[in-house]
Formats: sequence, C-alpha cells, structure tokens
Amino acid sequence: MSRNLLKNASGEEQLEFWELTENGGSAWKVEDLPGDCGHDHCNDGVTKYFATSFEPCLKRQVIDLLAEEFSGEDLDAEPTITAEDWYSGRTDCGCTYQLTVCLLDENMEVLQEFKPDPVTLDPECDDCSWKQVTHSFSGYGPGVRFISFEHGGQDTNFWDGWFGVRVTGSSVTVEV
Repeated sequence: MSRNLLKNASGEEQLEFWELTENGGSAWKVEDLPGDCGHDHCNDGVTKYFATSFEPCLKRQVIDLLAEEFSGEDLDAEPTITAEDWYSGRTDCGCTYQLTVCLLDENMEVLQEFKPDPVTLDPECDDCSWKQVTHSFSGYGPGVRFISFEHGGQDTNFWDGWFGVRVTGSSVTVEV
C-alpha cells in the first residue's frame, strides 16, 4: 500500500504543513467530528476536519517528490498518482467546495491538472454527508517532480463563523 504524501491530512496538528492561500471570513478552523450540524465520517480513524468560513478559504501543500525519496527515473516512468479528498456540508447552511491538484515539473510548470467544477451543497436538497472525490493521473509524460494539492470553499449564506464546507482525510499517493 502506498503512503499518503500529504502531511496533517485531517487536522490532527491544526493547520501545520498547510499554506493558507485564501483565508477569508473567520478563517480556517479545525473541529472534532461530527461537529455542529454534521455527520460522522465513514472512516473511524478520522476524528477531525478543517472548517471554512463565509469568505473563500483555500489551503495548499506542494509535495517535493524527490525529497520524498522517489527517483527521477521512477517518476519519469509515469507512475499512477492518485489524489483523494473528503468534503461535507452542515445540515443548516449551504456551502461550496473546490479542489485543484496539479502535477508540476522541476520549474513548477503544470504538466497535468485536475480541477473539477466547484460543488455546491444545499441542505434543502442534499443530506450534506461526507462525499469522496478521487482522481488518478496517468499518461502525463516524464518530468513530474512536484504535486500541488489545494482545496477549500466557503458557506453560501455568508454567516459569521465556520459554516462553510468541511474537508478531511485528504491523500496523495504514487504507485511506483
């Protein structure tokens, strides 16, 4: 089994290892599951999540694959790279979720990008339970040296506090 290259994927260490690229409203916060108006996670090992606010909140990690002890030769063989994320909303407030994962070369130029359309969760027509998004990269060519993983969102009611999308259990793996 491949190891998760993201550090602090579920907030056990608060915001350690994450670069806050957008930190609006009341900013990011780490809360215990299930949280107010929330749902339990299907993975019992996940006990915390990151909560967003009423203005855009995005956070990112850039993984240096050579520093993670992958060889250039292994990486140039185009191993399957898989990104996963879990997100949910509150049962009392709508929210939006977004994710962008990029494979980058040694100059931080994008080789391939996964950026699905933002998702809006509305508690009036969605149970706002935890949902998983997964994407596997292949056929991206030689040269990958870094992976950028950025996610977040905000609430749709613009309520003061942490009523936006919740994220946890993120992972990036490389199958060499």
